[in-house]
Amino acid sequence: MSDAMRQGVAPTITPVIGIIACRHEADRRTYQAVQEKYISAVSAGMNAIPLLFPCLGNRIVDSPLLDLLDGALLTGSPSNVHPRHYRAGVDPLNTWHDHHRDETALPLIRRAVEKGVPLLAICRGFQEVNVAFGGSLDQRVNERSGSPSHHPDERASIEEQYAPAHRVSLTEGGMLRRLIGADEIEVNSLHHQGIDRLGKGLVVEATAPDGLIEAVRVEDSPAFALAVQWHPEWRAIVDPVSKTLFEAFAQAARQRRRTKAMEDEALVGNAEGRAEGEPAKNESPDAIDAMDPLPAGYHALIGDSPSAGP
Repeated sequence: MSDAMRQGVAPTITPVIGIIACRHEADRRTYQAVQEKYISAVSAGMNAIPLLFPCLGNRIVDSPLLDLLDGALLTGSPSNVHPRHYRAGVDPLNTWHDHHRDETALPLIRRAVEKGVPLLAICRGFQEVNVAFGGSLDQRVNERSGSPSHHPDERASIEEQYAPAHRVSLTEGGMLRRLIGADEIEVNSLHHQGIDRLGKGLVVEATAPDGLIEAVRVEDSPAFALAVQWHPEWRAIVDPVSKTLFEAFAQAARQRRRTKAMEDEALVGNAEGRAEGEPAKNESPDAIDAMDPLPAGYHALIGDSPSAGP
């Protein structure tokens, strides 16, 4: 039990956000990794605990992972979703694929939505959401007629590559327009592929000047489920639009954690013969908000104990 719980004080809820890894090879070794910018966006931009998880297919999808998480972040990646998942041939110019991530992310997205786990998907993650719901991808968006450049000069500096590249129009009456309070925003653009056929149950939230879809949400999701083609994790705590997106994601994650805590408290209360919502003896009614934010087993991994003193 935490000090706050012992004192009957309800601290700020700290959600746990799962971040999917990418599998790649370097120096004759295989790695599963996440770029630090995503970790920083969750830690500093959401005041949440980032929990990285590997791409292991059904070993992850069928595990209790989603029950432990308060939100899931699907990152961007240099790799692309393999075209077999939307019944298309492989473009010889875009052949870097991550099959392990495909086999993990696509079913995980559907499972997360079913379970009401808040979801934010970025770049490749945005494309994964579309494919997960039956959509297809255009493998060469820069060849569209009248298209702005959707991918920067790779010889430019990182700061230049992530600089605003074009405007996107936010859908009238859409969630993004309500959140951001603007009709248009400037976004960065670092992708070769994009949505061709929109997935079933997805609602368009933003489009580029050439009509390319830049943001979608899952219409019937019981929780926050937004996907964007650009990279809001870049300067997530200082860029106003990025900050708004991550704050909305954080709010949804905190609500899920609060709801899970109340459900757990109700189960314990029923087991102890207490009325639903009645606090345990000598326990503050607000103490459920003070539950340890880390999933079971996390403390053992980092050599810490949630009940240890200072």
